[in-house]
Amino acid sequence: MVTEASSRSTSALNTRRKMGVYEEVRVAEWCMLTPSEETPRHGLWLTPIDLSWASTGHTPTVHLYRSDAGGAVDGFFDVARLKAALAKALVAFYPLAGRLGVDTEGRPQIDCAGQGVLFVVAHSALTVDELSSFQPSPELKRLFVPRVEEYSPSLMCGVQVNLLKCGGVALGVAMHHIAVDAIGAFHFFRTWSAFCRDGDAAATALERPCHDRTLLRARSPPVIHPDALTLFCPPKEQQPPSEEPMPSPGAVANQIFTLSKDQVAALKRACTSGASTFCAVSAHVWRCVCAARQLPPDATARLIFPANVRGSVRPPLPDSYFGNGIIMLSVTGKVQDITSGEQLDSVACRIRGAIRRMDDEMVRSAIDYMEIAGSQSQTDAPTGSVPPETDLRVVSWKGTLVYGTDFGWGKPVVVLRAEQPRAGIAYLIDGTDGSMRVLLSAEPATVNGLQHLLYANI
Repeated sequence: MVTEASSRSTSALNTRRKMGVYEEVRVAEWCMLTPSEETPRHGLWLTPIDLSWASTGHTPTVHLYRSDAGGAVDGFFDVARLKAALAKALVAFYPLAGRLGVDTEGRPQIDCAGQGVLFVVAHSALTVDELSSFQPSPELKRLFVPRVEEYSPSLMCGVQVNLLKCGGVALGVAMHHIAVDAIGAFHFFRTWSAFCRDGDAAATALERPCHDRTLLRARSPPVIHPDALTLFCPPKEQQPPSEEPMPSPGAVANQIFTLSKDQVAALKRACTSGASTFCAVSAHVWRCVCAARQLPPDATARLIFPANVRGSVRPPLPDSYFGNGIIMLSVTGKVQDITSGEQLDSVACRIRGAIRRMDDEMVRSAIDYMEIAGSQSQTDAPTGSVPPETDLRVVSWKGTLVYGTDFGWGKPVVVLRAEQPRAGIAYLIDGTDGSMRVLLSAEPATVNGLQHLLYANI
């Protein structure tokens, strides 16, 4: 069902200077797309983990799809078909059609009343080949991701279908992190794409999302294990107001590095203790970033990464749990120990050890701590501050099937985050051929220095 439809065929969404020429994206249509059936109407209670992501806002992503015909083809990414499938998917994933609100006690919640998601259709003179080489940037986000931040109360989701000159499509999505993590988001993508590809027959094969967020409720009274704060990365403590100006965040450079299937395998072989792909690649990236930053050998570096706790709690959460089921863990070490040429396996073991310690008691302690501390981000520094250069945050999209969203016209050729404004973050994204793409956002000097280090001796 579509409401508030409006045609803006001649309005410009944004412009981008590329090779001296302004490329334009023009909005052809926008609407609020609502679920195809009546959905529950209530305030959805949010867990302490959900609230810890409140200040993160919307996650902007872009999926690029190529048309094999090499030009515009009738029916390729048919807008009416996409809309109908999305409306069906929103019946099960109804919180995404809600709005951010507060309950009677002032606690944030998702007001679920089928208000709808923002759906935009736009046209661009760019091609898939041109866009596939783009790096995350504010321009990429402004061009191809819907402007959900202009709406109040906050939308949970927005979609923008960008029809490209070559016949391909850039699908931009903005999803509020308070509503769902990457695992749940890609569950939604799989459902939407299945309805689009297979029609109503998809309903019998799809796993419905679990919306019972009380499964991650804090205990009463809260109990915090003495070792918990040495394992998970707690929210930043509130700082008292200061009259001193905040330091400048500084420049952030974004670069995508690709590790081939053979290089990933070589890193795993170097970890003789049998580390996972995530542990081996994360250890390698951490070592290289520490070296590229030229940190003092006796400095203490910290690696921060998300752990999926769906299987760590007792009883385990359903695989279909739709919400935030991740907690940020951290490991530390002296730079000289991390960067030592013979220590890749040792560094990977530190990461694996932290993951193995995340049992039910540690997860419950982290939740209790977040409930006491309040709704502050698990990792974000106060607005305007500069993350410590000794910190690196690694986020894995490995195993989330980012390339599995086939709407009926083939799988995406590229999936990437549209913008990453903060330094010190690396995303690990599966390639389609067993390779690993490393999207690094860091200080320009660090990014420049990483090119040689990342591929040396693999």
